[in-house]
Amino acid sequence: MRFAGTKHYIATDDLRIAVNAAITLERPLLVKGEPGTGKTVLAEEIAKALGAPLITWHVKSTTKAQQGLYEYDAVSRLRDSQLGDARVSDIANYIKRGKLWEAFTAPERPVLLIDEIDKADIEFPNDLLLELDRMEFHVYETGETIRAARRPVVIVTSNNEKELPDAFLRRCFFHYIRFPDAETMQAIIDVHFPGIKKRLVEEALKLFFEVREVPGLKKKPSTSELLDWLKLLVSEDIGPEVLRERDPRKLIPPLHGALLKNEQDVSLFEKLAFMVRRETR
Repeated sequence: MRFAGTKHYIATDDLRIAVNAAITLERPLLVKGEPGTGKTVLAEEIAKALGAPLITWHVKSTTKAQQGLYEYDAVSRLRDSQLGDARVSDIANYIKRGKLWEAFTAPERPVLLIDEIDKADIEFPNDLLLELDRMEFHVYETGETIRAARRPVVIVTSNNEKELPDAFLRRCFFHYIRFPDAETMQAIIDVHFPGIKKRLVEEALKLFFEVREVPGLKKKPSTSELLDWLKLLVSEDIGPEVLRERDPRKLIPPLHGALLKNEQDVSLFEKLAFMVRRETR
């Protein structure tokens, strides 16, 4: 099983090496990077490239590791017993399989995405160490042990909201997706917008990277936001000459709502425009 990218996902050489190393070592691939750099999409594209099913576990702040294994619905069983339901005689009817159970028992080797693991409690990664190491777990209510027929390809994403435990990090192959340079970004745009006007892309990329370099920006625009912005520029038929314009009164990029996602950053650009106007008087 080798990953070489897909026609819809531009994978750099170091990313391809990282994915294939994790597959060879049979260790989870821990992927970090700025939001919007394609961490979640990577798992989807790996599944497509390998012809494997994708099982996705989206982690939330309230998610517990046990939910990835299974959950026992004791409340439903109690209610059904009061109603005389015959199903109560088999406790397995009240066991809800989690994403790891699905991955371990999949008919073919799947790709398991554990998305945004850093959102959960700090103990969450540690609580999964044994199961990810041994690829098995015990169901106490039924007395059965669930073992993986084949070790899934595990992709774990993190936005660095909190540090992950050292014990968990030791068991992963790590890769940080660096923000694409202009050349890589051009290749990504070509995939999503084949035939787009070259001059428009040149001016858009120049302005996009200028926005990212503004000091004090709270949230730098990401790859996904650039693609949304380009889509709007094409839809609204905004030409490259508009983007090239450097009128101090128009310092904020057109359709900036696709790039600037909070009022602090919009306010920052407005203040910069005011300062430039004063300097040019």
